[in-house]
Amino acid sequence: MQLPSPSVSRRGLLKGAAVAAGSAAVGIGTTGTAAAADTSVTATAPDGSTTITMSPTGGALSWSAKRRGATVVNSSALGLKLSDGTMLGRSGTVITNYQHWTTDKTWTPTYGRNATVRDWYQEMRWNLRDTATLINFSVQIRAYPSGVAFRYVLLDKGTATIADELTTFVFPDSTLVHSARDEAAYNPVAPGSIPVTGTSGTDNGPLTDLPLTATYASGGLIACICESSRVNFPRLMLSSVSGQPNTLATYLMEHTARGSGPVQTTSTVTTPFATPWRAVVTGSHHAELVDNAELVLNLAPANVLTDTSWIKPGKVFRCQLTTAAGLAGVDFAVARGMQYIEYDSGWYGPERGTTDATRSIPEIDLPRVLSYAADKGVGLLLYINPMAMADVDGLFSLYKSWGVAGVKLGFINDGTQAMTNQIIAWAKTAATYNLLIDMHDDVRPFGFERTYPNWVSMEGVRGNEQFPTASHNVTLPFARNVGGPMDYTICYGQSRDKTTNAHQMAMAAAYYQPLNFIYWYDSPSKFSNTANWPGLPWFDAIPTTWDESHTLTGSIGQHIAVARRKGTTWYLGAMTNESARTLSLPLSFLGGGNWTATVYADGTPGTSAYQTPVVVSTRITSATVLSMAMAPSGGQAVVLKPS
Repeated sequence: MQLPSPSVSRRGLLKGAAVAAGSAAVGIGTTGTAAAADTSVTATAPDGSTTITMSPTGGALSWSAKRRGATVVNSSALGLKLSDGTMLGRSGTVITNYQHWTTDKTWTPTYGRNATVRDWYQEMRWNLRDTATLINFSVQIRAYPSGVAFRYVLLDKGTATIADELTTFVFPDSTLVHSARDEAAYNPVAPGSIPVTGTSGTDNGPLTDLPLTATYASGGLIACICESSRVNFPRLMLSSVSGQPNTLATYLMEHTARGSGPVQTTSTVTTPFATPWRAVVTGSHHAELVDNAELVLNLAPANVLTDTSWIKPGKVFRCQLTTAAGLAGVDFAVARGMQYIEYDSGWYGPERGTTDATRSIPEIDLPRVLSYAADKGVGLLLYINPMAMADVDGLFSLYKSWGVAGVKLGFINDGTQAMTNQIIAWAKTAATYNLLIDMHDDVRPFGFERTYPNWVSMEGVRGNEQFPTASHNVTLPFARNVGGPMDYTICYGQSRDKTTNAHQMAMAAAYYQPLNFIYWYDSPSKFSNTANWPGLPWFDAIPTTWDESHTLTGSIGQHIAVARRKGTTWYLGAMTNESARTLSLPLSFLGGGNWTATVYADGTPGTSAYQTPVVVSTRITSATVLSMAMAPSGGQAVVLKPS
C-alpha cells in the first residue's frame, strides 16, 4: 500500500525547475511495503536479457547490472550529497514502499535511426527515507532489452541544494574504458587510470566525458554509459578513484567545459525533483551496442512541439563568405541533392569581436542569397557565437522574418546547471521561431533531440575536420554516437585525410547524422568535372534519417558496417582502421526478389590515401554474402535497390 505522505523535512529540499516525471502518475503494476530492511530488488528486461539490482545493505544503497548473465557493473554505490553534508543513501536508509511494473509501447520519432521506437522495460521503484533527517527520496531502476538505467527523485515538496552525486561504477577485472575529454582522441585505459586533465579554470582531475564505452575481458560484452533527460542539473563526467583500479565515480561539473562563465559548486532545485537518468547501453557483441542506442531516447521526455512538419533534417554545404559563393552553393546544393547551405563563422564579422549578428558583412548580400535559395527550395543556416546572443528571442525572431532555416551555435561550453538550462532554452526559443539548431564544440547529448526535435545535431567530438585517424573514426559508432546525433563534417576528397575516399563516403551511413555537413573545406568548382569524382552519386542519393537501421558487424576501434533503409533502398557503409580487412556480410535483411548493389570500393593503392573509389554494379539477393575488401584506413559504400 501507499504510505501516508510524511511532513516536509526540517531541511526543506532546494530550488529550480520541477521535473514532472519525479511525481507524475505512471502505469503502476504493484505497490507495497518492503519485506525486510536488507531485501534486494531486481528489474529484469521483459526479454530476460538484462538485469539491474538494487540493495539496501545495512542502510547503504548499492546497485549492479548484468547482461545475459555476464557482469556489466559489480556492486556499486548509490546516493546524493546535499549542500549541508547530508548523504542520502549512504547510511540509515529505510524503505517506505515499493512499486514495480512493466511497460510496452511504441512511439514515432519526428526522425531517427528507425521509423518507430519500442519502449519496453520493467521498472522497480523504492521510496526511501533517511532516518537522520527524515528526508524522503526515491531510486528508480529500469531494465530494457537494450540496457539498464536509474535515477534519483527527491520527493518532499520544497527546495534542495545538491552538492554531489555519490554513484559509482565498479567494473570487473581487466575492463577497459575508452576515455576522451572535450575534443581529445579516445584512449582505452583501465578505469583507475584515466589521465589527469584540466586547468585551474576548469574541472581538473582524472576525468572523462560521456558517452563512455567499456569493453570486457570476455571480448564480446560491451557497454556505454550515457545520460538522458538532464534538466536543471550539471553535466556528468566520470572520474578514476584513487586506490580503486576498477572504479569510476560520478563527477558533477562545476565549471563550463572550457572554463568560461561562473563556477557552480552546487545545484538548487525545486522538489519534487528527478535527477537525469544514468543509462548503461549494453550489447552482447559490439554491433548490438550500436543498435541499442535508442535507450537514451526512451528515457528522455516526449516531444513537446505540437507541429513538427517544418523540421526537415538533411545535407548541408558550407559556403565561403561572399554573395557569389552563396549563390554558387545554392546551385551546387540543387545539383547534388542537398537541402541546405550554411554561412559559418565570420558572416557578420569576426566572431570574437562582433556582437551584432543582425547584419552581414558587405561581401554578402544576404537578402539576395536568401531569396535565391528560397526560389530553389534550399534552406540557409547561419552560424552564431554566443557573444552575439544577448537577445536570443529578438535575434531568432529576426531570422525567421528573413526566412532563415536554422542556426549553428559555436563555442557552446556545456557543463554547469546554468549552462544546461541555457542550451535547453536556446533549443526551445529556436523551436518557437521554426529554426533548426545545431550546437558545436563542447556539448554532450542527453536525449533532448526527442523533446525538441528541432535540436537536430551537435558536435561534442574530435571532429573530422581535424583529420583524425581511421581508428578514431571506427571508435565513434560505439562511443560518442551511441549518446545521440553527431555533426562530423565529412571531408570527401581532401588530401589531408588519413583515410581513403571510400572510408569518408561510408561515414554517411555508418554514423547517425541527421544534419550532415558534406564536402567540408571545398568549393563547388572542385567537383565541376564529375568524372573525377565517382563518389558524388552516393552523396547525392543518401538520406540523413532512416526507416530502419541494422549494424551488421563491428568492433570498437577496428571496424564497423551499418545498413540503413529509407523507403525501399538500403545504404550500407563499412569502415576499417589502419589494417586492411575483408568482411563477409550476409544480406538477409533484404526483402525477397532480385536486387542491384552499386559498390563504391577502395581503388588501387597509390601515393595518396584519398584514392578515388572504384564503382561496380552487381546483382544480388537476400541469400548473397557480400565480400567487402577494404584497404588500410579504407571502406566501402553500397547502395542496394530492388531490381
